Amino acid sequence: MPGNTPSLKAALAAVVGAGNVLTRPIDLAVYACDASVYRIVPRAVVRPWTVEQVTGLFDVARRHGAPLAFRAAGTSLSGQAVTPGILVDLSRHWRQVEVLDGGRRVRVEPGVVGAAVNARLAPWGAKLGPDPASLQACMMGGILANNSSGMCCGVAQNAYHTLESLVFALPSGVVIDTADPGADERLRRLEPGLHEGLLALRAELLGNATLLARVRSKYRMKNTTGYSLNALVDFERPVEILRHLLVGSEGTLAFIASAVLHTVPELPVKYAGLLLFDDIQAACAAIVPLRDAGAAALELMDRAAIRSVQGQPGVPAALRTLPEGAAGLLVEFQGRHEADRAALELAARAAARPLRLLLPAVFTHDAAERAALWKVRQGMFPSVGAARARGTAVLIEDVAFPVERLADAVTDLQKLFAAHGYPDAIIFGHAREGNLHFVLSQSFNTPEAIARYARFMEDVVRLVTVKYDGALKAEHGTGRNMAPFVEAEWGREAYALMRRVKSLADPEALLNPGVLISEDPEEHLHHLKALPEVDGEVDACMECGYCEPRCPSRDLTLTPRQRIVARREIGRLSSEGDAHARAAIEVDFPYAALDTCAVDGLCATACPVSIDTGQLTKKLRASRHGAVGKGVSRWVAGHMRLVEAGLRGGLGIAGLVERLGGASLLGALTRLPRAVGVGTPLWIPPMPSPARAPAGREPVDPTAVYFPSCLSRTLGSLPGEPAGPSLLETMTALGARAGERLLVPPDARGHCCGVPFSSKGYVEAHQLAVNRTVAAMWRWSREGQLPVVVDTSPCTYGLRTCRTILTPDNQRRFDRLTIMDAVEFASDRLLPRLDVRRKERRVVLHPVCSLVKMNLTPHLERVARACAEEVVVPLDAGCCGFAGDRGWLVPELTASATNREAAQAQAAGAGGHYSSSRTCEIALTRATGQVYRSHLFLLEWATRNDASFGNFPRGK
Repeated sequence: MPGNTPSLKAALAAVVGAGNVLTRPIDLAVYACDASVYRIVPRAVVRPWTVEQVTGLFDVARRHGAPLAFRAAGTSLSGQAVTPGILVDLSRHWRQVEVLDGGRRVRVEPGVVGAAVNARLAPWGAKLGPDPASLQACMMGGILANNSSGMCCGVAQNAYHTLESLVFALPSGVVIDTADPGADERLRRLEPGLHEGLLALRAELLGNATLLARVRSKYRMKNTTGYSLNALVDFERPVEILRHLLVGSEGTLAFIASAVLHTVPELPVKYAGLLLFDDIQAACAAIVPLRDAGAAALELMDRAAIRSVQGQPGVPAALRTLPEGAAGLLVEFQGRHEADRAALELAARAAARPLRLLLPAVFTHDAAERAALWKVRQGMFPSVGAARARGTAVLIEDVAFPVERLADAVTDLQKLFAAHGYPDAIIFGHAREGNLHFVLSQSFNTPEAIARYARFMEDVVRLVTVKYDGALKAEHGTGRNMAPFVEAEWGREAYALMRRVKSLADPEALLNPGVLISEDPEEHLHHLKALPEVDGEVDACMECGYCEPRCPSRDLTLTPRQRIVARREIGRLSSEGDAHARAAIEVDFPYAALDTCAVDGLCATACPVSIDTGQLTKKLRASRHGAVGKGVSRWVAGHMRLVEAGLRGGLGIAGLVERLGGASLLGALTRLPRAVGVGTPLWIPPMPSPARAPAGREPVDPTAVYFPSCLSRTLGSLPGEPAGPSLLETMTALGARAGERLLVPPDARGHCCGVPFSSKGYVEAHQLAVNRTVAAMWRWSREGQLPVVVDTSPCTYGLRTCRTILTPDNQRRFDRLTIMDAVEFASDRLLPRLDVRRKERRVVLHPVCSLVKMNLTPHLERVARACAEEVVVPLDAGCCGFAGDRGWLVPELTASATNREAAQAQAAGAGGHYSSSRTCEIALTRATGQVYRSHLFLLEWATRNDASFGNFPRGK
């Protein structure tokens, strides 16, 4: 990798410690990309956690002539989070959130995800002002550095206007807390040139009537092109000016360590409708009347955008019949109180009545119907991404026009798409503010493709800046992509002020050169990202980073996006014939990308194009298996009854050894094979005792089949768990109490959902196991007449999603089976028939990832709320990383994945902790020191009328 000298690495390590300096080829490769179309390999990646360390990094960067850039989530779309120098990763640390003044303000650090801030503000009925579409993934550092806005916040509630104070560090090393009453004097004393220079810039701007009028005019619309020159107008003291110049500065002036923001009210009462028009002119003519009527959101969609989603499930059928040239507006009115609902209805209907519509306006309060309407709008960007040709990138740009000229601007953009050969391009956007996004697919794999892109961008710049005097960037930040065109938009005088701002704060151009200010007219054409085709499972990836907050290995090794980027880098190096560089990445790939992937599939739930990176992991794991391993897995799948007995026996013997010699001795014994390269499971307390082998139960006229999973049949109680009935006994007792006659198949032993084989990439063993189980379920259920209840959520999910690997006969059987999770069964069929006789004071839940994917978390909460006065689901609850056996094979994965959730669970001070998978319960017990059990034990205790049956750990 370029310029990665040992002296630089040593200097960085002296500041942040060797473990926080990443220089391995695989690390540099995965941090070379953000969500933009650029790829730049850094010299090193560092992870500081204090302001003092950051100022130390400034000194290292200066001494080694290495520019420095900050990266939070890396969801930036314009190349702000990649650098050829030192990349400072803020995502591992800097996650503190402090709610202030009853939710009226909030203090945040740059590494916390925006949605996580809103989750902490929710109990106060408040939220952040900025509401970017990437809020579930983007972090506060990016929200501030890009001056983010979004669908509803407009200009008034963006990051700039909701900012109260900052703590920041200048490249000189000076640290300023603008909330300190002496902050301006501190700036004057320690940075006199900067202090005086800002006063001079303000005086110069205020003395130039023409330029002053232009600045005021430009910021009436959304505008994030260049530096926030309105700071020179809006504020008098240099520290206040600088504080707001940093918003939208994209890390080019200083490091933002923390910020205090004013919040805005959450408006839970919503009334939405999708209005359809003959043409874009009619749609745009409706914007002002609807805006003046109080619409909080006005999302414009051209016909191409609507066409991109019209075939998707749940999308209104009427969209498929729209004429060419039609357009739509998704309109939403919002209120804070239920009493506002009638007024919202009246305003919406009155505003829509005179509009020229293709179909009558239909508005709805229904949450599911609203979600379906927003799915139309939110599906447009990913639809282009999913449909694009492999090897092409997705380009999304945002521009702003005067609202009164929006229709003409849309038409002109559509003409540019046609002229430059972009047939898949679509337009949508926040019409209330005149803010449009356009999305298209673009190859950067040939000089001809890059030249076409360059010509297109030149025409876009002329259209926006000359014809309409709009903004080239409305909310995504300037970045590399628009840095060469800032002067074209603002003019020579304003651009000169921006250059002086940069030279005052960062005279050595240390921070993020090439971003926002660039003297290279082709800055946007350098370092363009080629996307080689590598695997069908992930070729559609746009590298947006939306998946990363859901990944359990994100703080240990790689994220789903990074796994894909690393795989692409291996493919690129292979095509170039660079065997040495490829080997340097491949040496670390197995552990970082494969061994520590939990294959939980939660990444797909956040991915705009529904990529499950776990499928790639399974495929690559499968490629590592030889004939012997495949043969052994097939034997295991066909002899699960013997395997279960062996596991129970092994747990019993190991437990005896632990009691006699201690856990440390047993742990040492299980680590011995690893010394010779054999990856055996480790004995890590707490370990369960062996479960009692289940006995069959065949009542007369059963109402449901209860299939205890192999985990339930093998893993018994944990140390500290009260003695009492087993999970199987508890489930059957609950059924009897609720009038459900549960059939427990006598031959349940030996049947498996196949998930353990699937997660390891043993395809044939997976097929064998799941086909045997589905055939048995067909028999147990009286050929589909009875529902089959599974007591372990990952097993339920594995069975519900196995159809594609079943034999034709089993597919027909599968289609007539009803497979229920025990959480669902308890919520829908047991709880309504049971009397709750006692309640726990407070309980903590861990919704396992498979439960989340099946949308059954509300069912778990419903059961818990019936049985407890207070239910806590930790805000950072997520996949525990145990992943079947990862918790015994790679325990550091589980430790990392559960770290934050465990702290929140411990702080809750609850009397009971519950989940729906035994291995996940082991993981959380290990992490918290509190015993986690099945939710069925809670339900049984709460509805029991005979104290002789079962036990329950009392609350604190």
